[in-house]
Amino acid sequence: MITKEFVKEKSKYFENLPAQNLLKWVFENYENVGFTSSFSADDISIIHMIKDIKPDALIIFIDTDYHFPETYQLVEKVKNEWDINLKIIKPLITIEEQERKYGKNLYEKDPDKCCYIRKVEPLKRVLEDLDVWITGMRRDQSPTRANIGKVEIHKLPSGKEILKINPIADWTRKDVWKYVHKHNLPYNILYDKNYLSIGCKPCTRPVLDGEDERAGRWAGKGKLECGLHTFTEKE
Repeated sequence: MITKEFVKEKSKYFENLPAQNLLKWVFENYENVGFTSSFSADDISIIHMIKDIKPDALIIFIDTDYHFPETYQLVEKVKNEWDINLKIIKPLITIEEQERKYGKNLYEKDPDKCCYIRKVEPLKRVLEDLDVWITGMRRDQSPTRANIGKVEIHKLPSGKEILKINPIADWTRKDVWKYVHKHNLPYNILYDKNYLSIGCKPCTRPVLDGEDERAGRWAGKGKLECGLHTFTEKE
């Protein structure tokens, strides 16, 4: 397994690697790799790069049961037309079971708990089986992501260490859409309605003029992250 010292020593090297080259390095050096994708424009761009490097690479989609119909339609389209190796993971309990246990609309009363049940816990399970975790995070998305590196070592709650790769950390939103349009990639049509960050339907709204990209997520809840990228400890 790659060491903290190696990551620190090679940080400038990794930072200067274009996304495609970094992904190629990952797949040349590791076998147990997974890309967690929400099928955002960012993630579609990464899937497009990955399938040219390793067509059978593992793509992971967390189905919270709360996604927009447009998101599910895009997932099916990409899965079928690109023939990707897609693994769909779901929470341990259904929405109906969650409502019986916690009451209706848990996402309004306690969004952190809802996100944990429907997103974080499923991800924790799947990461235990991986050595490398690829994400579509970018530094310009929110203040909570401003300092992410392209290559990081994270510790899971179980104590296991995992290599976390953020290949487009240095991209801007403009870079993403330039790539999408250049390669004529499919994307979620909600973007055309000013949904700049698309999550679960009950907790996502269009972004208003002048707002940050992720302002439409959990609006009014004082929350910027669902927990997928905060439950691990960066080494």
